[in-house]
Amino acid sequence: MSISKKRLQKLKSIKDSAIDTSDIPELDARFWKRAKVELPRAKQAISIRLDADVLAWFKAQGRGYQSIINSVLKSFVDTRKGKR
Repeated sequence: MSISKKRLQKLKSIKDSAIDTSDIPELDARFWKRAKVELPRAKQAISIRLDADVLAWFKAQGRGYQSIINSVLKSFVDTRKGKR
């Protein structure tokens, strides 16, 4: 997801005291005791042929369009698992 410089500046100008965090639970020692670091899975570089209009649509989504393509494909694979 990309964010405009103007929107980012607006967000940075908000004082911490003005942010409503009442719906966010406190993270106590119990949470941190069970927390673990999960590194992202390594991705493999490949070459793929896509229809020009499909690629254009993904590129129009902005930075990270390749990750979006990966997410779409992953969702497809996840829904198809176990259906054979």
